[in-house]
Amino acid sequence: MSIELKRSMGITAATSMVVGIIVGVSIFVQPAEVTRLVPSSPGIILAWLVSGVLTLCAALVCAELSRLFPQTGGVYVFLRQIYSPALAFLWGWGMFVSMHAGILAAIAVVLARYAGYFFGLRDSGIRMLAMAAILLVSFVQYLGVKPGSALQVTLTAAKLCAIALICALIFILGGTSHQALPVYAEQPVHLASFGLAVAAGLFSFGGWHMVSYSAGETKNPERTIPRALVYGVLIVTACYTLLNAAYLYVMPLPSVATSTRVAADAMERVLGPAGGKAITVVIIISALGALNGIALAGPRVYYAMAQDGLAFRWMSALHPKRQTPYLAIAAQAVWACILAATNSYRALFTRVIYTEWLFFALLAAGIFVLHRRGQYTPKFLAFGYPLLPIVSCVTSAAIAANQIWAAPRESFWGLSLLLMGLPVYFFWAHRPTTKRAARGTSTDAHDRLS
Repeated sequence: MSIELKRSMGITAATSMVVGIIVGVSIFVQPAEVTRLVPSSPGIILAWLVSGVLTLCAALVCAELSRLFPQTGGVYVFLRQIYSPALAFLWGWGMFVSMHAGILAAIAVVLARYAGYFFGLRDSGIRMLAMAAILLVSFVQYLGVKPGSALQVTLTAAKLCAIALICALIFILGGTSHQALPVYAEQPVHLASFGLAVAAGLFSFGGWHMVSYSAGETKNPERTIPRALVYGVLIVTACYTLLNAAYLYVMPLPSVATSTRVAADAMERVLGPAGGKAITVVIIISALGALNGIALAGPRVYYAMAQDGLAFRWMSALHPKRQTPYLAIAAQAVWACILAATNSYRALFTRVIYTEWLFFALLAAGIFVLHRRGQYTPKFLAFGYPLLPIVSCVTSAAIAANQIWAAPRESFWGLSLLLMGLPVYFFWAHRPTTKRAARGTSTDAHDRLS
């Protein structure tokens, strides 16, 4: 009897995954880049709202593709079906080598640093705790998608409750601080600066697409994943907008623009030192929620690649009892621990992460490719086709181009690392045992046009 992934994730778990992965640490620590570029309170709020709307455009593209290709692997499957197995492999290669494992290590280190605040840990202790956090969430994923998603729902609920409480306390108790704010003549906002602020905001929405990886373990994925993407992005947009409005309610613009612990600074103005300590706990919970969601998502891509013969065959192994890709989970955990222990995650992650926007642009363009093939008619994009995919494609390409222009040397090395995956792909693809990945023309997308 063959072992298959177990479908146990519903809309609550899937939405919690979207929200839990997106809302990590940065919104509590340093939304300073947006504030620095847009020195106007209404402009700042508008920049976050626009970032949310543009993320929603990309999420709707992903929703359509999830409806057409509701298979384990998400973005990897979309790229394989629309374009080629080689392009899909590059996505998976970049994920494992740097993007996914790197962000897993980065969040674990941040979590450990804030936890170290209570225990007085030094650098070596922080790294050990970061590795322990990675291993902990990986073990939960090994136990099964049901306990993994249950933990995700719990952590995301705690995170949202904490955000609601932070905003309520600041708006209710922060009247004195608000009245004491100095009056500043707000400077005019230039369109170029506003665009850069929106781009900076978009990076804070990163990770929304990861829910698509677990389609094989989601109940009715054709409906559940698209709805989770939309609900999740809307919830995050509301959270980000409210949090920034709360910060600006009790802190002057220059302070928000330069603070490296803005949530703690805002709460200290309302509750004193106890407020800052409370934010530390919130950040730990939020980081743990993001860590758990990322640990759940990634191995499903490596599992799909292995099934196609484009990764080690053992990565496609499912635990006979728990029905999880346990060896892929272990591989991800080990590599993320190595990156955290050696502190090499930063160099890899920061150089390669911008390339995911190139893939997002290709996904949006893929909607038109499928439409031309006769494999797609709009559903979730029915009210905005073809405008919304065009907006998503142009926005994603512009962000990637801006990064290349701003840091050409770093971008070159990041793109080179990604393209190093091509020789690896040709090695895997020409092995006699390779099960060739299906191209888009052989999909069942025709069956999902309505």
